[in-house]
Amino acid sequence: MKLSVVIPAYNEEGSIQETLTSLYAALSAAEVDHEIVVVNDNSKDRTLEILQELQKEIPTLVCFTNPGPNGFGYAIRYGLDRFTGECVGVMMSDLSDDPADLIAFYRLMVRDNLDCVFGSRFMKGSAVYDYPKHKLVINRIANWLIKVLIGIKYNDFTNAFKMYRSHTIEGLKPFLSAHFNLTIELPLKAIIRGYSFGILPNSWRNRKAGESNLKIKEMGSRYLFILLYVLIEKYLSRNDYKKRII
Repeated sequence: MKLSVVIPAYNEEGSIQETLTSLYAALSAAEVDHEIVVVNDNSKDRTLEILQELQKEIPTLVCFTNPGPNGFGYAIRYGLDRFTGECVGVMMSDLSDDPADLIAFYRLMVRDNLDCVFGSRFMKGSAVYDYPKHKLVINRIANWLIKVLIGIKYNDFTNAFKMYRSHTIEGLKPFLSAHFNLTIELPLKAIIRGYSFGILPNSWRNRKAGESNLKIKEMGSRYLFILLYVLIEKYLSRNDYKKRII
């Protein structure tokens, strides 16, 4: 089964090369048929130039530039409209996600024939390094609230590091989120629409270079919008969007 990896990149000149070379090395060593899809979100630094050079070294690297509108969610959506694999993983471009975890997601999906695999940074076997304390507190409160309202034990909806079958992605469209709220839109829709999923621990490291584009004050209302939409769909849609068994 071919794996696509979608990676959004905005001003990641300090991280993108190491991210992609380590990812390609890990996938090649594991003999995973794959493509690496990087969406340059109109970066203002040397990100695009570095990507063009890396394409000469990494044969599975496919690069797009999102002409706009721009934003984290838009960049991922641009990649999700263009990947060619039977399944797709979403990774960050800042070295925060471990390629070994991605391969574990892929193995579990294939073994158990799952529609989705979700990573958790807060379960037995996971590891978190240098997570800013204030962001960690807000993260745990937000995930607890979502868990209680949706009624499921999964505890890391805001983690972008997840994997989906191509048919699952199609079943979750159209997407609503333009920004980081896409990280909760995808798993929440998948869960309430009846797609199967597994959960694995994953490690997370704070970025070594560049700046995070996540603005907590701006994202609160956007996360709430997606949560309210999902709750409305869950209780009022009469299963109109449920997974269809063919």
